[in-house]
Amino acid sequence: MLVLSRQRDETIMIGDDIEITVVDIRGDKVRLGITAPTRIAVHRKEVYDAITRENEQAAKIAGGAIEEIAQKVRPGPARSAARAQASRLTAGRSDSDCKNGAHQAEPKPQPPGIRSTG
Repeated sequence: MLVLSRQRDETIMIGDDIEITVVDIRGDKVRLGITAPTRIAVHRKEVYDAITRENEQAAKIAGGAIEEIAQKVRPGPARSAARAQASRLTAGRSDSDCKNGAHQAEPKPQPPGIRSTG
């Protein structure tokens, strides 16, 4: 650890991008001003530790929970209905039916408000 002595309004440089300036000294407290690029997060140590703990907990929960949830997930109603309809449409058909044109779908109904002129 590097230990430096600084007086009020004196600055410490970390690399080319980070400046730490002693803003005020009152009793046993020192106020520091920190100038750093926005891509670098600046937190008090206790806040940093709390963020780290929460991220670790979230990663543990996510890892186990994703597998558990994936086993319980069922297709939604729209997907289930589409699968059921597809199986009804193809039930009892053979390859020869499809070759003979028996698989032709019925014409789609027109949306409300649109009239067919034919």
